[in-house]
Amino acid sequence: MNILMTGGTGFIGRALVNSLLKEGHKVTVLSRTPDSVNKIIGNKLTTLSNLDQLSSEHSFQVIINLAGAPIFDNHWSETRKKVIRDSRIKLTEQLLAYIERAGVKPELLISGSAIGYYGDQGNSVLNEASPVHPDFSQRLCADWESTAQQAERFGVRVCLIRTGLVLAYDGGLLQRMLRPFNLGLGGTLGNGQQWMSWIHRDDWISIAKTMINNQTMQGAYNATAPHPVTNSAFTKILAQHLKRPALLPLPAWLLKLLLGERSDLVLASQRVLPERLLAEGFSFQYPELLSALTEISTHHE
Repeated sequence: MNILMTGGTGFIGRALVNSLLKEGHKVTVLSRTPDSVNKIIGNKLTTLSNLDQLSSEHSFQVIINLAGAPIFDNHWSETRKKVIRDSRIKLTEQLLAYIERAGVKPELLISGSAIGYYGDQGNSVLNEASPVHPDFSQRLCADWESTAQQAERFGVRVCLIRTGLVLAYDGGLLQRMLRPFNLGLGGTLGNGQQWMSWIHRDDWISIAKTMINNQTMQGAYNATAPHPVTNSAFTKILAQHLKRPALLPLPAWLLKLLLGERSDLVLASQRVLPERLLAEGFSFQYPELLSALTEISTHHE
């Protein structure tokens, strides 16, 4: 299958690219720095620096749109918020422009989103149809999704993948947490009662590949394991797994002082269930946090 991907060098993207290449798919990765793609992933794929390079003659059966400026790395000034929005929404608009001019339309667009779509929801159990609580992350995800869904005008099947906190050995949330925890400096964030809806990266990749292969899948899906945990429980399980104490909680006021509005990303609560995936028979390889952490730790031994 011929696949176009944006965000192919990111924490999720590079693992997905490698998995697709192993299965024999042809993958083209859009990147502003094509040389870096080959350094990160290798030379078995095609690179593209601009969607304008694609004419109506180019055709892809699947487009996977994961690009976006990092949301946690910099202070959320108004300028930074614009960068975060434009990197997702404007690029999706450029993909729509390519789809419009393509002689042969793609069959499927998988477009990134996140469980930030729901906003801060406390203890409420959330599925794909749950009402939302507006904030910056919620509006960002909602606008990104609605832009991607415009591809349906061209007869393209659209799947929106609302990603939770992705766990793997070589990046993401866990890499940020391991250093303080290994030093015995880990602890709960805020009061620890906020829900963390997580997913092992291998399960995320399986979801994306299921979307490619199952032509009945359409619309939004929560890419989260079926057993979310509170931050307090996550902290306890991780500390026990690492055989380290977790004695240094970070109070909410300090996180707000250090992170500003970005503190919402670690203090907001989203108790998200993958209801649509489970209803369609998707089987998680790592449904429980301990099984996910155990697999991940094998990469460090």
